[in-house]
Amino acid sequence: MDSKFLKVFTEVKSYFIMTLGLLLYALGWIIFVIPNNMVGGGVSGVSAILLYAFNIPVSISFFVINLILLLIALKVLGKAFGVKTVYAIIMISVFYEIVPPLIPEVFIQEIAISNGKLLCAIFGGVCAGLGIGISFSQGGSTGGTDIVALMIVKYKNVSAGRIILLLDIFIIASSLMLPPKEVVDANGVIGIESWGERFATILYGYILIGACSYSIDMFISGTKQSLQIFIFSKKYAELADAITSQTGRGVTLIDGQGWYTKQHSKIVMVIMRKDDMNLLYRMIREIDRDAFLSVGSVSGVYGKGFDQIKK
Repeated sequence: MDSKFLKVFTEVKSYFIMTLGLLLYALGWIIFVIPNNMVGGGVSGVSAILLYAFNIPVSISFFVINLILLLIALKVLGKAFGVKTVYAIIMISVFYEIVPPLIPEVFIQEIAISNGKLLCAIFGGVCAGLGIGISFSQGGSTGGTDIVALMIVKYKNVSAGRIILLLDIFIIASSLMLPPKEVVDANGVIGIESWGERFATILYGYILIGACSYSIDMFISGTKQSLQIFIFSKKYAELADAITSQTGRGVTLIDGQGWYTKQHSKIVMVIMRKDDMNLLYRMIREIDRDAFLSVGSVSGVYGKGFDQIKK
């Protein structure tokens, strides 16, 4: 019973965290990107283009395009991933539909539009990137180019953020094919958008996806950061048993000799995620407060319990 409850609780927690990430992603577009008539990457970028050109609601185009991509990728990414991605696509479509009416226009004017497109591109990219990163961490996706990126990451040791960046460059550049829209200057005179203004919009879009890509990589690398720990203690056997039983991580004992004391000893070496360090510190304090340890970050760890080496 406890095992079933824990499993259900873990799954509900995962969906809750993913929902927060999806909401953050949608807010980045709703508050900062779309009100400034900017184009970003991914299916949201395509949906924004369709909104500006044909006035098709973002919620509808986002759902339809993602559904097509999802059916193509379902076999590659597996059914478990497909369930979470379907949930993500539905939730983002719902957020695109119900959230904009809830946000006052005055708020968007003061927070986004009045601060200029440059800051909006940065803030919108960071919000969207963190939202994608949170969704990735729970085994889901925000759909679109994220699905394509995860399919490639499944077989190649490449950065998901970099793949999304390359795909999005083409999407943003395609906005040049839109007919120039009417603009109103400070004096209220209506004119046609110049080529300079259109190229500036594309540059803002590239800044947006750059901020988004950087945020994705920073979030994912932060949650997966691993540490290599060397522990020097006379109670090495007790520490090794506690680490293996309480953290599930493997431990290696290395023969060592203190040159000052000329005494032989054992060095406990363990590699674990950064999130597990508080548990390790607590065990060391309980077993041997006089223990000496060295902690260092490692750029990549592959094997059981960590990342897998891909083809």
